[in-house]
Amino acid sequence: MQTLVTLCALLPLLLSVHADVVERFEDEPECVKYFYKEKVPEWGASTPGAARLCQRFVNRYHFATLYDTNHRIAVYSAYQFQPSNGGGRESRWFVEPQLVSKSWQAEMTYSDSLGKNYPGVYLGEKQALNEDFIRSGFDRGHLNPNGHHAVPSRNATFTLTNVVPQNPKLNQNSWRIHESDLTNLFKAKCSKAFVLVGAVPSAENWIVKNNVKRVNIPDYLWNAYCCVDNNDKPIQSGAATARNTDDDKVEKLSLVELGEFLQQFSDEPVGELFYNDCRA
Repeated sequence: MQTLVTLCALLPLLLSVHADVVERFEDEPECVKYFYKEKVPEWGASTPGAARLCQRFVNRYHFATLYDTNHRIAVYSAYQFQPSNGGGRESRWFVEPQLVSKSWQAEMTYSDSLGKNYPGVYLGEKQALNEDFIRSGFDRGHLNPNGHHAVPSRNATFTLTNVVPQNPKLNQNSWRIHESDLTNLFKAKCSKAFVLVGAVPSAENWIVKNNVKRVNIPDYLWNAYCCVDNNDKPIQSGAATARNTDDDKVEKLSLVELGEFLQQFSDEPVGELFYNDCRA
């Protein structure tokens, strides 16, 4: 009887639309638009257990995430910059039902609500949960920053697939300042700014809960941008990296230098992060 009750409770989710669960970003036009000239980088494509998420909130798309379900952190988030219009700071965190089952809805939803509605289903097999971060000593560090969006895209950044365990000092100081500097740059110079923000997982550094390795604590954060004019021609590009420690330092790089940095962590060529390396 309990099994029947559970199945009946799951039926609405099982019947939900799941068009956002894609094998390739290129197969979803509403998702690939977050990459400059719809060129998806090769970086991270061969990550074991990678899931491609077209992040949807209030029935529309907002950004794209290549998510590492084994480490339970994103490989990267891809988005277009938007000037903030204020508001949109969520007090609760979203999870992705599509990572619980591919047949479930792609619309992000509050983890506490989904958990209460489906108490017999574990949500955290392939994604981080809010309780993983509680008393962990790490911030829920946004990759795609909420301050680079207007509402409702700003709300959508509060999904746990868009955060990594980030050193609080780094998150609240140099990385925050770096994001603010990018805001000023994008507003001043760019008609559009395409951005990638990612994390390099550590070998053996995890948030552990009940003796289980739950969420990998990345060694580095990185980002890269391609700024274009009204004719979609590149104006400026740049990148940065930061060790996820109390060092609290952000190192500014070129796209070429970032590629060389990322190459240290891959046996396969990094390739272009943006179409034609964001060159005019």
